[in-house]
Amino acid sequence: MACSNCSTGGGIPRGCKNNGTCSSGGCNKLEVYDWLANIALPAGQSAYDIVEVRFKNSRKSFFRNTKNFSLSLGDVVVVEATPGYDIGVVSVVGELAKIQVRKKAPGFKPLEAKKISRIAVQEDIDKWAQARSLEKEVMYKSRTLAVNLGLEMKISDVEYQADLSKATFYYTAEGRVDFRQLIKDMADEFKIRVEMRQIGSRQEASRLGGIGSCGRELCCSTWLTDFRSVSTSAARYQQLSLNPQKLAGQCGKLKCCLNYELDMYLDAIKSFPKAETKLHTEKGTAIHIKTDVFKRLMWYAYDDVSGANGLIPLHPDRVREIVKLNTEGKKPHELNEYVAEVIKEPDYSNVVGQDSLNRFEHAFKSKKKKKKPTQRVAEVSNLSSPSETVLDQPKKENNQRRNKRNFRRKGNSNRTNNENNPS
Repeated sequence: MACSNCSTGGGIPRGCKNNGTCSSGGCNKLEVYDWLANIALPAGQSAYDIVEVRFKNSRKSFFRNTKNFSLSLGDVVVVEATPGYDIGVVSVVGELAKIQVRKKAPGFKPLEAKKISRIAVQEDIDKWAQARSLEKEVMYKSRTLAVNLGLEMKISDVEYQADLSKATFYYTAEGRVDFRQLIKDMADEFKIRVEMRQIGSRQEASRLGGIGSCGRELCCSTWLTDFRSVSTSAARYQQLSLNPQKLAGQCGKLKCCLNYELDMYLDAIKSFPKAETKLHTEKGTAIHIKTDVFKRLMWYAYDDVSGANGLIPLHPDRVREIVKLNTEGKKPHELNEYVAEVIKEPDYSNVVGQDSLNRFEHAFKSKKKKKKPTQRVAEVSNLSSPSETVLDQPKKENNQRRNKRNFRRKGNSNRTNNENNPS
């Protein structure tokens, strides 16, 4: 039943077809593994009555289990809403829910939390599925209404309440939007209570989901909950090209994964000399071009126009030696005396042809049998004249047979004429 809460509706699990329990296919966005499920509570301690419930996409909220229902992960429950009721899936229970409350909602007040009314029955689930089936059409119609009013906004998602009394429209906009007339038009068109909620571009990508350039599902739609600011300096520290098309994610902002390894790069760069320092030699002045953090190499090049020596790899310790000599007023002859030994990577050879995309095509080609030539080739010694070729011999034999047949016919006709007219 977890897949009936999927944004696409229809209740058909995707991904690994594991009935919606895997993270693929968008069924369990921001899924939490309950690693405390098999651990019993100490004697005399009551279970934590706050439960985390997941709704459409990544929206989650905390509710009180005042009626002490026996709940587990994946149970469909009916909860209180404003107004009416809503239906969601239990995502976290027990002591792990206490950790989630402490982490996500530090100022959470349990007494003011809404309650879980009951465990959903089949009638509730059918109505819930009906609400999900209306969302796609309503979203397209609402976009048309916004375009007719000339509003600079993008309605990216619609979430119906399970009792079909209210719909929440999520939109993104660059600035402030006056959508009062839009709410009136949508209320008249859809006959429901309308709630507008503005979200950022990163929140939009989190709700809709997708596949990143790495080939995996978006981090924001599977496990990432806090959206920290990402600056272009993170790309500079990691020696990445400042290409906006490569550094931007599906949300149009810089990729969140640029911050994942930033601390490691910052710690590693501290052991390197400053890149702004120039190296002075008798041959000329060399400037820093790039740094390979993993191989611990700094690449320099002379600032002359010729640039005959190209890039020169130096170890950070050797760079410090040259800088120390420059501070003492000395200049080495050239940088080639300090060149670090670059380990040559082994050449890759495709021995068995596994990288060839057409390595299986020969198995599907139709085997066509070549027709053998039916012409009989005679020996050259049997040719009547030296100008005749071997291929001309069959033609000559056919002519000889035809002449013999004609000769026999003429002989038979002459014999019959002599018999009929004796002299």
